[in-house]
Amino acid sequence: QVQLVESGGGLVQAGGSLRLSCAASGRTFSSYAMGWFRQAPGKEREFVAAISRSGGRTYYADSVKGRFTISRDNAKNTVILAMNSLGPEDTAVYYCAAVRGYSGLLYSRRNDYDYWGQGTQVTVSS
Repeated sequence: QVQLVESGGGLVQAGGSLRLSCAASGRTFSSYAMGWFRQAPGKEREFVAAISRSGGRTYYADSVKGRFTISRDNAKNTVILAMNSLGPEDTAVYYCAAVRGYSGLLYSRRNDYDYWGQGTQVTVSS
């Protein structure tokens, strides 16, 4: 089992940027496809971004495409979500997720993922 720990959340003004990090335990990080999800109060947990095992492919929700960038460093067991042009609609708890996936594939459904972090709060003020 892999453990995931998110960090980097906080309060930012509209139009600003934040960089979220997810640190993973284990020796087989490169065998996991990774994703970011977010959940606002009273809302379902929604997909944000996904990255394949090697980092060669990425996929984004329409709501964040062009503003967010997902990346990974398999040597450091980390996945990053760089967020730009933030607005109040981006306020949520952000979760990192992992699944042992096939090479080159991306996963965007909540139930595709087996491992989850505890989340980090992102608050965007207007």
